[in-house]
Amino acid sequence: MQSMAANGGRRLVRKLWLALTAMLAISLAGCGYNTIQQQDEQVKASWSEVVNQYQRRADLVPNLVNTVKGYASHEREVLTAVTEARARVGAIQVTPETLNDPKAFAQFQVAQQQLSGTLSRLLAVSENYPQLKADAGFRDLQSQLEGTENQITVARNRYIQSVQAYNVTVRSIPSNLTAIAFGYKEKPNFTVASESAIAKPPQVDFGSPPASAPGGAK
Repeated sequence: MQSMAANGGRRLVRKLWLALTAMLAISLAGCGYNTIQQQDEQVKASWSEVVNQYQRRADLVPNLVNTVKGYASHEREVLTAVTEARARVGAIQVTPETLNDPKAFAQFQVAQQQLSGTLSRLLAVSENYPQLKADAGFRDLQSQLEGTENQITVARNRYIQSVQAYNVTVRSIPSNLTAIAFGYKEKPNFTVASESAIAKPPQVDFGSPPASAPGGAK
């Protein structure tokens, strides 16, 4: 008899726990927990793609600089600027915590903007060297750079949209209470100024070489 009562008591406790768990799940769903979690994962995925595309661009820089140097070695200022900008990008340690650190995110953003600017200058300089523009290796690097810049723009736009959706959720009632309870915070986004810069990526011109240009024969 006592054994049956004990078993019945355990079953009752188990049912109560299941009921409480179900109520908690429903409550969390109603407060946006599932939405926050899904949007957080989307932000992380889109950020990873941004980082991958920027890394792909950085990987092109050494060969691009060496190719230009072969025809325009005296353009030391711009060549040095590109090399140094690439080094600054490489010195930044990008981790999952970067998304939770506005200062680290801003440093990453500034470094990438600086590299974009110096690459634009390098490509502008290349216009003055018809033999460089005719070099098959240089043209291939230009093509890869153009494709990468396009992919960077796409990846950034996806990140911007995912962060906007996530930040709205963690600021809105009642999901903001859930965000506070589980430690979800707003994430940094690319600034308006940086969006203006990314709208003008390094230009890649595959047109005919100019009729005349300063020296630079290989």
